[in-house]
Amino acid sequence: MKKKIITIFMLVLIFLSGCWDVKEPERMFYIYGLGVDYKDGKYDIYAQIVDFTNIAKSEQPNIDAVQATVGHASGKTMDEALFELYHSMDQMLFWGDLTYLVLTEEVLKNGHANEIINTFVRYRETRYKTWVYGTKDSVKEIMLITPILNRSMSLSKISDPMNSYEQESLVEPINFRKMIIRLNEPSYEVSIPLVSIIENWETEKRTEKATSINGVAVISPNELKGFFTGKKVRGLQWMTKETKRGEITVKLDSNKDSYLTVALDKIKLKVTSDAGNDKVKFDIDIKMDVTVSGFQENLTESEIRTAVEKEVTKEIEETYMEALKKDIDIYRLSEYLYRYNIKKWKEVQKDGKVDLDKDSIRTIKINISKVNSGRKSFKKTISD
Repeated sequence: MKKKIITIFMLVLIFLSGCWDVKEPERMFYIYGLGVDYKDGKYDIYAQIVDFTNIAKSEQPNIDAVQATVGHASGKTMDEALFELYHSMDQMLFWGDLTYLVLTEEVLKNGHANEIINTFVRYRETRYKTWVYGTKDSVKEIMLITPILNRSMSLSKISDPMNSYEQESLVEPINFRKMIIRLNEPSYEVSIPLVSIIENWETEKRTEKATSINGVAVISPNELKGFFTGKKVRGLQWMTKETKRGEITVKLDSNKDSYLTVALDKIKLKVTSDAGNDKVKFDIDIKMDVTVSGFQENLTESEIRTAVEKEVTKEIEETYMEALKKDIDIYRLSEYLYRYNIKKWKEVQKDGKVDLDKDSIRTIKINISKVNSGRKSFKKTISD
């Protein structure tokens, strides 16, 4: 009997030995966001450490608790900067929860984005689903911003961009995986969301800072190609297959201040190429549904269709022409030729890109499948 007890005890010890090197959760810090700047030949990093007792729940956290703490370090390389950060850490730093990375304009201009991404993706702890952003603002301030109403950090716009993207899809969120794929395939460029700081929310005590995404930074493996913001970026959403929902405002009568805002969804994009001549031509076909909300005049469905088709076409053309000035294939037209006619692509490509000009987009067809009026018809709710 004694031998049996000893045998069972020894077997239990074998299984226990597999857990001896496991780190206790309370003895680690969890990095949630990282900002990287480049000044005077050195990398400046800003690491956002979160309290996991708040991040693990979606309801409002303890109002008196500090949601995030930001640490700073610098170095001649990214690895040196990270090890400088470790010097001031009380506990081991865990990278498996890194949710987003923000790169400043200086980092992008000096072509260091590639090196920074390489630093992280070679480690097993980091995930390819980490979101990537560019910024012209202070990356330190961005790291210190907490969500509106003091909600959990996991619900912020830059840590969970897909939540708000379902409602309004101006700029497609980009993670490590998509960024690497697009930089490795024609046209070897990627548009990453441009995050900025705004102060358009207030409480009775103070004005709240919030993050806003209203543009993109286009980069190649070695350089920053340019920024697109405001009206100049609007055409990109209609040429992105991932777009869920967008809005557009059109002027109804050139002689009056009469406007119509509609929501566009169920967007289906098709791009075809014609390689018959020396110059490759592209035809764009977009299908979508329109939902009408507020308007000032009695309208017909035909008028709405015409106005929306005209405005969407205009936005696509304006963004495309702006991109040509910066030698950017903003709609990744080179990739369409690469995927569907690789023989022709090999003939015409230069550094992976097709030579584009103002006539490369031959046609833009906007097909509105359905016009929804909501509860009411296309008439005023209250008559004059």
